[in-house]
Amino acid sequence: MPTKEPPRRRVPGPARSRNAAGGSRRPRSTARPEARRPAAGKRRGGSPQPIRLGSPRPRLRLISLCLTLVMLAFVVRLLQVQAVDADTYAAKAQKNRYLEYTIAAERGEITDRSGIALATSVDAHDITADPKLFTPEDSKVPDAPQQAAALLAPILGKDEAELAKKLSTPESRYTVLARRQTPQVWKQIKDLKSVFADKAAEDRVNGGPGADVLAGVLQEPTTRRVYPNGDLAAGILGFVNSEGKGGGGLEAQLNKRLQGEDGKIRYAQAGGRPVPTAGSTEIPAVAGTDVELTIDRDIQWAAQRAIADQVEKSEADRGYVVVQNTRTGEVLAMANAPGYDPNDLTQSNSAALGNAALQDVYEPGSTSKVMSMAAVLEEGVATPGTHVTVPNRLHRGDRLFRDDIDHPTWYLTLNGVLAKSSNIGTILATGQLGKTQAEANKVLYSYLRKFGIGSTTGLDYPGESPGIIAKPQDWSTSQQYTIPFGQGLSLNAMQAASVYQTIANGGVRIEPTLVRGTKDAGDRYTASEAPERTRVVSEKTAKTLAKMLESVVDDEEGTGTKAHIQGYRVAGKTGTANRVDPVRGVYKGYTASFAGFAPADDPQITVYCAIQNPTKGSYFGGQICGPIYKKVMEFALKTLQTPPSGSAPARLPVSFKPGE
Repeated sequence: MPTKEPPRRRVPGPARSRNAAGGSRRPRSTARPEARRPAAGKRRGGSPQPIRLGSPRPRLRLISLCLTLVMLAFVVRLLQVQAVDADTYAAKAQKNRYLEYTIAAERGEITDRSGIALATSVDAHDITADPKLFTPEDSKVPDAPQQAAALLAPILGKDEAELAKKLSTPESRYTVLARRQTPQVWKQIKDLKSVFADKAAEDRVNGGPGADVLAGVLQEPTTRRVYPNGDLAAGILGFVNSEGKGGGGLEAQLNKRLQGEDGKIRYAQAGGRPVPTAGSTEIPAVAGTDVELTIDRDIQWAAQRAIADQVEKSEADRGYVVVQNTRTGEVLAMANAPGYDPNDLTQSNSAALGNAALQDVYEPGSTSKVMSMAAVLEEGVATPGTHVTVPNRLHRGDRLFRDDIDHPTWYLTLNGVLAKSSNIGTILATGQLGKTQAEANKVLYSYLRKFGIGSTTGLDYPGESPGIIAKPQDWSTSQQYTIPFGQGLSLNAMQAASVYQTIANGGVRIEPTLVRGTKDAGDRYTASEAPERTRVVSEKTAKTLAKMLESVVDDEEGTGTKAHIQGYRVAGKTGTANRVDPVRGVYKGYTASFAGFAPADDPQITVYCAIQNPTKGSYFGGQICGPIYKKVMEFALKTLQTPPSGSAPARLPVSFKPGE
């Protein structure tokens, strides 16, 4: 029998809701139907499904992280600027705000022995500029450097393109357009700046940009070196270069003393103009030391005029005159011709720059025979009256030697050998200095060195030459016989003068001096140290030589009669040497010279003159240098108020008769 199914139990369902029409809605089943999911965004029955927004929290976290990183970067940079690199940035700010320039120290004066200025300094201006103020942003003009350069070039005498280049460097805040310009030049620029500044102000009032192409042109006070006497003593003084430093002569040698110590000034600026309320700092400059020379301006002038006239008249290459105080070694004059004007080096011949009296070396010729005679007398191998028979020719080594003129056999005393300037007689006399020629060479060499040949004079002058003399063992066959009469060795004019100062001073050589003393910024005077003194020969030998040298000037047979000075006893010696051409290195032309001192009985002044390569008229030292010696010596004796000689010359015999 079939079993009956139990009746299903009714489970109450949720209450039906009514639809809009009032009907009841069938309840949803709790089980997910198997039917296909309706399309996205739409509900069953076709109605759209609302969009559901995602959570904002991730986005907020990301934004917060980014902001944190940005702020962290700002903080790190701020710490770097304000703490780590604070000094660097402060310095940059200071550099842009503050300007600093040097206050040039006033260069010390150079005066002669009487305090007369030979070199001094006057007010001047360095014309400078701030290139940043020439940029289009600051100047309000696209081509401000070019416009400014066109305005300034004619005033400064500079190239327009060069000025424009200097003004076109905006990374720099400072450039020098021209150094050491006169006050008149700066006044021209300042007046021009005022015109452009007024126009710029008027333009701004009318609503314009107010362009001013010269606002960045500035000036710094400085000094300019001037030489009131033009070319007088230029060879001694030298010159100052464009940087304000000594470029030659004493200006270079004493530059540290003369230039002083520069100062500095620092001030705030805006638009190229000082800001008065911002304050400034200043380190004052210390003026240089004044230098007083031993030079006498008047004697220097007389020497310079005399040598310049003769060099021109003889159409010579150059010439020099040295005047020295016999008792002190002080140089009273040192003149060169041709010279130059240190106020305007652009018009000077480069060959004339320098001090030829100290820098030129040449074979002196017969003026150096006084050293040979000094050796002969000091060694006691002869006296002024010793007889010397002088043939017309003398064979020695591989050569035949002669005097400057052909002559029959001369019968001369040693004094006559010097008076007539006999080369052959000098060779014969110096040959007695040793048992052999080699020994004689060594003795003569020792005396030449004592007189200062081969050593600088002690002036420590820039470019000074010590001369040239080989050691005796290196003398060639001909040099053994030419050196005694002044060929085969070389010296400068100052050395030659020093030889005669030594004889005039009783055989004691005094190092020549050019600087008498100095005066510092506090006006305190300091005398120079006493020069070194060296005895070369005895006083007896020196006095004997002085008498022999008088025969050169006073005796009718002497070669230096044109140097005679009325009222004064004069001692001197002529010289005429074969000259080595400095370009080709061979003998060409002559060196004419004359050296001596006066008064011979009480020597006060030594004068030396030399002329290189005279090509017109006479080339003999006695003929062209003797008159120069006379002019300069007469002037010096009068200037120094030296009394005339009080006695007659000794008049030593010049010759002897054979058989006496």
